[in-house]
Amino acid sequence: MKKSLRYMLTGGIVTIAIIAVLFKYRDYVTNPWTRDGQVRAYVIQIAPRVSGPIIKLPIKDNQFIKADDLLFEIDPRTFKANLDQERANYDKTLDDIEALEKQVDATSATVDQGESSVTVAESRVKSASAQLVYAQITIDRARNLVEEGTISDQKFDDIRSQYDVAVANKEQADAAFLTAQSSLLQAKANLAQAKANLGLPGDANAQLRSAKAAVEEASLNLEFTHVEAPVDGYITNLNLRLGSQAVENQPALALVDVASYWVDAFFKETLVGKMGAGDKAIVTLMSYPDTPIEGRVDSIGWGIAQQDGSPGPDLLPNISPTFE
Repeated sequence: MKKSLRYMLTGGIVTIAIIAVLFKYRDYVTNPWTRDGQVRAYVIQIAPRVSGPIIKLPIKDNQFIKADDLLFEIDPRTFKANLDQERANYDKTLDDIEALEKQVDATSATVDQGESSVTVAESRVKSASAQLVYAQITIDRARNLVEEGTISDQKFDDIRSQYDVAVANKEQADAAFLTAQSSLLQAKANLAQAKANLGLPGDANAQLRSAKAAVEEASLNLEFTHVEAPVDGYITNLNLRLGSQAVENQPALALVDVASYWVDAFFKETLVGKMGAGDKAIVTLMSYPDTPIEGRVDSIGWGIAQQDGSPGPDLLPNISPTFE
């Protein structure tokens, strides 16, 4: 009897153990879990926009930083001098534009004067032409009268002299007209060149816009000497020191964005197909085993790469996790 009771007790215990294992296996299949996971976050590589020695470094490694806090400052003296130079160039550009405007006004007045001169010269050509026509008629009549003996040779010589004077006046008027036209063309060319040198009026002027852009660029470069945190986060793996040379567009330190944490978990291939986006997930951190964190599955990855031998990204040390 005792032996039978012993067998029954042993069988019951084994049955309970088998049922417990089956329930545990069912829970594992229904709710798969893994210890192969990593807490991830966006790591912002802080790179200065300008180069120069660091003169202020108010941060330390692993320090929490709020957005817009100063991370480090680059020596601003060179950039202040550049800004002063560009502002001086801007003022000079304004003076140059004013001088060019006056030059346009002066050449425009020259064009007006040239047009008046052409008008006067044209009038003189018309007058000289009329006088020449009259002198031609007079000398032709006088030539006939001389042949008839009606007028004396002396009188004919006087008429011919008047004709010669009329011819000379016409040639002089024609030359003056051509000179006036040439001067007008030169004045118009000078006006066109003056307008081209001046460019468009007001804020549309290319020289003025270029000078403004240079001032703005110098001002931005001066602002870029103050490197500030773009987001709330933690300074990680800080290697900068006072006097270090910051290099333009070269990452100088890493900032972990505290608003971007997520977990990458690696499951067996046979379990991945049973999960989907939106499923409830429970995450327990090794450092806080009694504080589970509820979350949701965001997505399922389509592949992984071999990690052995790969460099650490984002300026962070490459540490391979181990589980015992």
